Amino acid sequence: MINVYLDDVRPCPKGFVAARSAEECLLLLAEYEVNVLSLDFELGIGLPNGLAVVHGMIAAATYPASVYVHSSSMMGRAQMVHALRQAQPPGVDIHDGPMPADVLEAAARADASGWGN
Repeated sequence: MINVYLDDVRPCPKGFVAARSAEECLLLLAEYEVNVLSLDFELGIGLPNGLAVVHGMIAAATYPASVYVHSSSMMGRAQMVHALRQAQPPGVDIHDGPMPADVLEAAARADASGWGN
């Protein structure tokens, strides 16, 4: 099980696999069981954004256990959270905002111990 951090600019937290594009993120979701997914909205001018990832997850029914929407784009974050909540994926925790410190620390600890690899 892996954790995925979708962002084209911010550094990837310890214990997460970086996805720098919507396509890369959707590929990771298709190929791996994902525990925590953290999403950005803006991924570059003219490129698919975080909402494209949300629509792709919904279409393929490939969901992580938890989704955090860390984007600083208020409009983009609202659209992603709304689409996820409308889909009501069973057993998926949806969070409107960045990951709290305890989630980041747990991922880093698991990475250091080799769990989740």
